[in-house]
Amino acid sequence: MPAKNGNAGGTRLVIVESPSKAKTIAGYLGRGYVVESSIGHIRDLPEKADDIPEKYKGESWARLGVNVDHEFEPLYVVNHDKKAQVSKLKQLLKDADELYLATDEDREGEAIAWHLREVLNPKVPVHRMVFHEITPRAIQDAVDNPRALNLRLVDAQETRRILDRLYGYEVSPVLWKKVKPRLSAGRVQSVATRLVVERERERLAFTSASYWDLQGLFDTGRGEVPHEFTATLTGVDGKRVAQGRDFASNGTLKSADVLHLDEQAARALAGRLGGAAYKVNSVERKPYTRKPYAPFRTTTLQQEASRKLGFSAKSTMQVAQRLYENGFITYMRTDSITLSETAVAAARSQAIRLYGAAYVPDKPRAYASKVKNAQEAHEAIRPSGEEFRTPGETGLTGDMFRLYELIWQRTVASQMKDAVGESVTVKVGGTSSSGERVEFGATGRTITFHGFLKAYVEGADDPSTDRDDSEKRLPSLDEGDRLTAAELNVLSHATKPPARYTEASLIKELEDREIGRPSTYASIIGTILDRGYVFKKGTALVPSFLAFAVVNLLEQHFGHLVDYDFTADMEKVLDDIANDRAERVPELRRFYFGDNGDEGLKEMVTDLGEIDAKEISSFPIRGTDIMIRVGRYGPYLDREGARVNVPEDLAPDELTAERAEELFSRPTGDRELGRDPVTGHMIVAKDGRYGPYVTEILPEEAPPAEGAKKKTKKADAPKPRTGSLLKAMSLETVTLDDALRLLSLPRVLGEIDGQEVTAQNGRFGPYVKKGTDSRSLASEEEMFTVTLEQAKELFAQPKARGRRAATAPPLRELGEDPVTKKPIVVKEGRFGPYVTDGETNASLRKGDEVEKITTERAAELLADRRARGPAPKRPTTRAKAKAKA
Repeated sequence: MPAKNGNAGGTRLVIVESPSKAKTIAGYLGRGYVVESSIGHIRDLPEKADDIPEKYKGESWARLGVNVDHEFEPLYVVNHDKKAQVSKLKQLLKDADELYLATDEDREGEAIAWHLREVLNPKVPVHRMVFHEITPRAIQDAVDNPRALNLRLVDAQETRRILDRLYGYEVSPVLWKKVKPRLSAGRVQSVATRLVVERERERLAFTSASYWDLQGLFDTGRGEVPHEFTATLTGVDGKRVAQGRDFASNGTLKSADVLHLDEQAARALAGRLGGAAYKVNSVERKPYTRKPYAPFRTTTLQQEASRKLGFSAKSTMQVAQRLYENGFITYMRTDSITLSETAVAAARSQAIRLYGAAYVPDKPRAYASKVKNAQEAHEAIRPSGEEFRTPGETGLTGDMFRLYELIWQRTVASQMKDAVGESVTVKVGGTSSSGERVEFGATGRTITFHGFLKAYVEGADDPSTDRDDSEKRLPSLDEGDRLTAAELNVLSHATKPPARYTEASLIKELEDREIGRPSTYASIIGTILDRGYVFKKGTALVPSFLAFAVVNLLEQHFGHLVDYDFTADMEKVLDDIANDRAERVPELRRFYFGDNGDEGLKEMVTDLGEIDAKEISSFPIRGTDIMIRVGRYGPYLDREGARVNVPEDLAPDELTAERAEELFSRPTGDRELGRDPVTGHMIVAKDGRYGPYVTEILPEEAPPAEGAKKKTKKADAPKPRTGSLLKAMSLETVTLDDALRLLSLPRVLGEIDGQEVTAQNGRFGPYVKKGTDSRSLASEEEMFTVTLEQAKELFAQPKARGRRAATAPPLRELGEDPVTKKPIVVKEGRFGPYVTDGETNASLRKGDEVEKITTERAAELLADRRARGPAPKRPTTRAKAKAKA
């Protein structure tokens, strides 16, 4: 029993969302308080038909979980896995004199608090307790200064939930009927997918252009350091030389006012410049200033953790959540970049201590948010407390240490002085042997005072971009100085298609377009990856052909719903509801039923007859008569009825006319190998959904005699024997003898203790089986050679669990994991290839290839796996039996 609080006289029940947050806060509050977790949301709209209460099952709106005919009233049910926790909270409430709802201070947290109040139905005073950092002082201040529930925030969250439910439950069935079963559509998820698809369309339509220029290495002839510098040809006879920015996406020049050099022209010009004299035409010097970056908000933290640490948005938020709940940082879901006076003082004090007073400005820096409709928590993400702990003082390790260090560095740097220096632009002129006037250009930068760059330098999405602290020193030059060309090189270039989105750049794009909320971006990206709409190649997000089909359907028939402006406007509507400028029901009615001639969602999904499923899922390959089609079992190529499967991890822009012809030139898989000498059946090799296999073609049954009973069940028909090809086999080389051996499996060896023993192949490799017991075989060949005596010896030995896999040599050795500092290797496991640092294992995902995976990608997979925590243990057979009893 908790001790009573002598001052207040009674027990106060404090409810938070997570057990770890409860543990930390309980340590600060002490006697007189009971701190318990709700473990997230305790109730929600019903997920499946079984969740709908019996009295509502006959209602037309029941499948939606929202009564669209009566004020869009939601039907809430307590989640099955939360019923025990709700009972526990009710029991604790019986002994409490006051209830404090201490969930997060954003809309989601406000909604959780409201649901708790509605379900627990407390008879004691209820207080809303809010804080943005978990420190003793912040928690005590929250207890001393509670507020009432903000029902406008609750309304905004409920409206979002209902919008998303109506969108998902009305549009997803259209995808099931017209594209593929079990697909999902979402208000923001579908728009994010459209962005990724549109970028791939741009890449598909892109035509590369080649261009050439000259690069000279010029020497001042003086003994100073440096005395040489490189400069690039910028003009000939007053006409600017074309660079990549001068070409359109179709490979043509945007303007005729530039000089496009091809290889022949560039080499000829270089030849005419041999032995030419050069001089400095101009020198332009400008002061260089770089101001500190603002403290982190949710999206900038996700972007920078992706660039610098290789974290996915999801793992960034999971690690940040643990840092927050354990009292190391402030609340991590925020649009704000402002710091409290206490935080500013802490950052300035630490900067002075670490770098000296010369690096800190006289007045504190203030930052104003550029995000429209900024909401949620009222402070940036920063180290918690009145005095910041350096990373070394925290005792943190691994991913938590690295993310805390990033936040700490950014926060301290935000209160430091500007970096200053000088930028220089130099133009060099010369004359060719034929009288052409050429000009070369070079730029340099020197930093005379690093300021905040001593503490922190921001990363970039484009690795070729110069960092803010990079310097390029040029010799001391003045107009008219004579130069000689030590080298003159001819360089070729090609324009590149727009880069695919990474998680970081997609988050930035969504935020720039004001689509969705920062707190949802991690789950949105996770969803489109999990649904198979997008997969990763390195850090790039690649849309699948399935995504093309889904976006095609949505654009053609639900264009309004995936319109970028419409989706952004819905966020403004939610903000208006939260700020008491709009009401929930009229906005939902407008969205679902339409208004002033605008079509509503209900009408959009009513008439689906005009949607041509085949047309929606078909895309031509440019310059061919080949179509890419998306079928129920994956993408395939179709040319006048001839079909061939497309590898699911093939990026759409890589499926060129040449690659398509290559796929068609491969064996189709329906290769006749010969007849089985015993049965006379034709044996064929095929390429199936789960890989290559062999099977027999059974003769068609003669029609039944008149009056005979017809077979009606599919199970009554004889089934052909099948066998997957072994690892050493291929469709091109498999023989009839190979096939007959495969079709002989499972091979009966005899009996042991009255039970039949067989040798066969399974999803985890070859093995021998006796009843429900089995033992692995060392190789696939042993399936055909193992004897009954050898099987007896195997069954006499204890069952090995993973020892063989542990001793297998790695498929590849990569670099060092940045967290554990241990070498990363790629191994083959029971469920396919995976990466490991010896402590954490992470399976390769769609788009990852053993031969091409990089150390950075492997580290990202390991970071994701660590962020998810250990896999839950499956209940043992004995535990299951006990539960049933």
